[in-house]
Amino acid sequence: MKILVIGDPHGKLPKRIPKKIDLILVTGDLGKVDLARKRFFENVKREKIGLPEIKDTSEFVKKTHMEIYNSSNKIVKRLIKFAPVYTILGNVGMYDSEVKKESKRFGVKLLLLVGSFKKFKKIKLIGNRFVNFNGIRIGGLEYFVDDFWVKEFSPKNRERIKESKRETAKAGKILKWFGKNKVDILLTHIPPYGVLDKVRNNFAPKHWQGKHAGSKVILEYIKKYQPKYVFCGHIHEGKGKKKIGKTTVINAGSEGNYSVIEIK
Repeated sequence: MKILVIGDPHGKLPKRIPKKIDLILVTGDLGKVDLARKRFFENVKREKIGLPEIKDTSEFVKKTHMEIYNSSNKIVKRLIKFAPVYTILGNVGMYDSEVKKESKRFGVKLLLLVGSFKKFKKIKLIGNRFVNFNGIRIGGLEYFVDDFWVKEFSPKNRERIKESKRETAKAGKILKWFGKNKVDILLTHIPPYGVLDKVRNNFAPKHWQGKHAGSKVILEYIKKYQPKYVFCGHIHEGKGKKKIGKTTVINAGSEGNYSVIEIK
């Protein structure tokens, strides 16, 4: 079986999709997110120099949401022409329940991203569940913020540390479930800690540069359960392949990067 692993598209795909592919796995972040990314890093700089963050307005929320919505649908429409697609959301895009909350909070009508995928028969969101494809068990771990990351990169944000502890505990339970069910492939947005996860992006603040931004709970899962493959993205500059014991970890990169894996 031939699997095409596509790194975080962010609205872009390879100019040529390899032929005779049985399955496509996407590491999350389907949509373009230029507006939100610019605002995020702007607020990181403001926090460092003691300025208050720029608050989101209803107009800004709608613009960023539509940028993600339209570009995500464009990606899906193209990919399903080649093979079935299994993906996770990553940190770009929200589940419909979250979209509804944002709509209510800002008083704007936002289109439902996940709901829009239902018109496509060949795509599956596999966040926090595992599926069987031709005998291969694939577990999809939805994006979460590892509490280690918050302590390392934003230690003053006590509320975020508290929230990230809950998210990390939940991710740990899901990974344990995957391990007990002998998942062959883990599809995760975040890389494991210390593996293909070093920050070297020019967009990132200087005090982030050179630090590892992966997940320790994912690393622990790999060491204990040794799935055949782990496919990830998120840290785009970490693109590459490494081994952790018997497990092959591939950071598939972003915006047109991909890997082709053959599994017998």
